[in-house]
Amino acid sequence: MPLIEVRDYHYDPARMDAYRIWAAEAGPWLRRRWDVSGFWIDTGQEDQLFGADPQPSPHGPANVTWIIRWDDRTQRDSAWEALREDPEWNEIWARHPGFEGYRQLSVRFLEEA
Repeated sequence: MPLIEVRDYHYDPARMDAYRIWAAEAGPWLRRRWDVSGFWIDTGQEDQLFGADPQPSPHGPANVTWIIRWDDRTQRDSAWEALREDPEWNEIWARHPGFEGYRQLSVRFLEEA
């Protein structure tokens, strides 16, 4: 059964225009190399929060989410390690609008239901 990696980012809304430009390059580059199911950026529309005890995050809702499908955790960990060493990726990453813009990042590992 594949391993599904869900990445949720709370990126500084004041930097989102620059992030969108960067993501337009980074997303397709990653999709060509990995099984990226989707790479989504917030539309700016009002969010909804439901449940018996809804508790908003102090950072607000995640405004960037992407999902990657892996065969297993070993493949995932190896791919991320190799990414850090990839010269082409490092050129793309150098154009990122700033790591300090990430207010919070979360990574979850799921299996298909």
